[in-house]
Formats: sequence, structure tokens, C-alpha cells
Amino acid sequence: MKLPPDVIIPREKLTDYLLVFRLKSDKSQFLAQAGFTRSNPDALEKAIREMIATHDATLDRQDRYGNFYRVEGTLRGVNKRDILVVTIWILQIEKDAYRFVTLKPWRKKP
Repeated sequence: MKLPPDVIIPREKLTDYLLVFRLKSDKSQFLAQAGFTRSNPDALEKAIREMIATHDATLDRQDRYGNFYRVEGTLRGVNKRDILVVTIWILQIEKDAYRFVTLKPWRKKP
């Protein structure tokens, strides 16, 4: 299944989390390989939306908060470099909208 185009991607998830260097579980350096930085969060959001439009979402797990979905695929960078990513989304039990949770490097299994 494909996620709907109106998924919610909170801007602060991009500007205050993914694109900020962290000593533990840093994703900013990984995303910088594709040209994504704090100065262009709109480009990252656009790339995420394009990726989920062309890749299927699969149910990853369920808990008391809702259903978590996983979309694995290629994120096209602003520098035209592709990176493999996993995005996680939640469909909360009492809401009818998919919300972005996180993004991480995708390590293909051999």
C-alpha cells in the first residue's frame, strides 16, 4: 500500500532533529551526503514525499498508540546523490492521518 499524499511531516522533526548533529544516533551527517542541511529542510521534505509516493508502506508493528508503518527506498538528494533510507510513520488510533516519526539509513540485507 502507498501512504496518502497528505501525510504530516512536522517541520521540527526535520529542522530540530534530523538535520541537527547529535553525538548519539546522528542522522545529519548521513543526510548531508545527499546535500540535505538545516538550510534546506523543504528539500528534505519534498524528497521524503516523493519517495513515499513511489514505494510501498508495510505494517511494522502495533501498540497502544497506533499502527506503525515502514517505507524503505531511495531518497534523491539535492546534489543528485541517492541514499537508501527507512522512514517510519504512525497512524494514531484516534486520528485519521499518517504522521512522520523518523528516518534512518537503510541497510539492505545480503
